Amino acid sequence: MKAPADIRSLYMPVQPTVRTKTEGVTYTEWPPCKPLQPFIYCYWELKTLQPLANPFTYRVVTDGCMDIFFERSRPQESYVMGFCKKYTEFLLDPSFHYLGVRFLPTMFPQFFNINAKELSNRFEHLASVTPETAGFVATHFSAGLDMQQVKDLFDDYFLKLLAAVEWNTDNRLYEAIQIILKNQGMVNVEKDLDTGISPRQLRRLFEFYIGDTAKTFSKVVRFQHILRAKPSTQSLRENKIFFDAGYYDQAHFIKEFKALYGVTPARAFGR
Repeated sequence: MKAPADIRSLYMPVQPTVRTKTEGVTYTEWPPCKPLQPFIYCYWELKTLQPLANPFTYRVVTDGCMDIFFERSRPQESYVMGFCKKYTEFLLDPSFHYLGVRFLPTMFPQFFNINAKELSNRFEHLASVTPETAGFVATHFSAGLDMQQVKDLFDDYFLKLLAAVEWNTDNRLYEAIQIILKNQGMVNVEKDLDTGISPRQLRRLFEFYIGDTAKTFSKVVRFQHILRAKPSTQSLRENKIFFDAGYYDQAHFIKEFKALYGVTPARAFGR
């Protein structure tokens, strides 16, 4: 099945808050098999290298995606994380090993025919959203699997699901999404997203397939564009990147960035 839009080539969501071996914790991403790449951005692993002295606070920055995740020692307890319009923090045990699947925007609702808005800004037991997938996770994953085996299990399962998906390929929604992505989120929603659909209908489609409005999604895309650019603290001061990204002043930029990331730009990019 061909994806309704080539989102992957336009959007590469960043989760930057765990650096390699920082504090004894690693975060790693793997791409799915090629036929799944237009739909699933990555499979990911977050784990401790050895037990920590204290519980670990893991911060997830806003990325516009939806994720399935579970602790591999407890696969019977799997979850889905909806679209979030601000950062989220999880307090984890001193020893943990999480696995996850990150879907590109709109793709989780397409795969499972669920309303993304019902999951926005929270996480929910996967069994209450898609019992079949929760059952697959519970019965196929164990602590003894290596990441290649994990990847193969995910690939096989989602390829079978993909073959059965009944897609809503409303071009008006995906044209609007592509306009937002091509412009790195710097759009006037009222003027720039004229794709032959009323603002009310467009809002309904965005809420169902993204989880929030086109305006909120644009903010997230703009924020992610800044993360991918990896500006230094000096370049933030000297080059005024916030003006280039469409913020009208530095205070507005810092306030919005902190709401989406959890810390100020100076702390996020300080080096």
